[in-house]
Amino acid sequence: MYLESLGKLALGSRLKALSDHLYGAVDQVYQARGARIESRWLPVLRYLWDVGPRPVTEVAEAIGQTHSAVSQLADKLVRAGMVKRRRDPADGRRSVLTLTDKAHRALSELGPLWWAVRQGVTDALGEHVERLLDAVAACERALRERPVADAILAAHAALLAAPLEVVPYAPALRTHFRRLNLQWLERHFRVEDIDRAVLDDPERHILQSGGAIFFARLGKEVVGTCALLQESPGVFELTKMGVDEGFRGLGAGRRLLDEAIAEFHRRGGRMLFLESSSTLKPALRMYEQAGFRLQPSVRPGSHYERADVYMIYEPAGRAPRAPG
Repeated sequence: MYLESLGKLALGSRLKALSDHLYGAVDQVYQARGARIESRWLPVLRYLWDVGPRPVTEVAEAIGQTHSAVSQLADKLVRAGMVKRRRDPADGRRSVLTLTDKAHRALSELGPLWWAVRQGVTDALGEHVERLLDAVAACERALRERPVADAILAAHAALLAAPLEVVPYAPALRTHFRRLNLQWLERHFRVEDIDRAVLDDPERHILQSGGAIFFARLGKEVVGTCALLQESPGVFELTKMGVDEGFRGLGAGRRLLDEAIAEFHRRGGRMLFLESSSTLKPALRMYEQAGFRLQPSVRPGSHYERADVYMIYEPAGRAPRAPG
């Protein structure tokens, strides 16, 4: 399921889908047995049935819904003849919700159905339902202590305040080199054999041939990578550059590019080139701003099926030297 692949990012959507499924199942049961109730009515009706007339504010707090949501549901229940609004005898400025005789009759008939709902949920979900209820209760307690919006905003602020740094290759970062490159390759193209070989063994194909690999790190998050591949003495290819889609726009790509160019100069390189695709327009603009110049044709003997762009690094005031 797609939402499952999004993990915590789609937690609310997954819970809503699960909630809608359960609401629909119980409504199907109510309709099949002629019950005069809808599953979404239950929290309000059952609370009023258990504790008696109560103001909207108290009902909302008791069932964990907003005042607005409970007020709107109360309006529906009034129209359905299940609830009345009456003046609070203790405070004439507010009203209380009270069940009608119709509601009392409808609820009093539901005992066997409610037993069947409990048993059917247990039969369908098995031990998962108890774990789910425990997890929901734990989440509710945690959210009372710290609202999730506050936690998200704090995490975002901490991320934006974290320094963006470029670090060299280390064995512990190897999986990120593969992850970050597969992300853009699989989205825009296909993983070619040469990609697979390099990503499976970057030490052999890049480092041992005199190249370098860099990573952009934002706080604890590894958000981007790129490599310098030495094709022949003094001739380098800028390759395997990728920035995590969730962290674009923070300058990681340009920082990686600048570090790769600086390393090229530190090594006394004579020529730096790259191959890319005309579909990657933001990347091509970044390369051009950094000093890469588009060549009139694709690179002779290109290794990549997707490459229809060939660029050579030509810093201002300096013409590229021939690779030979």
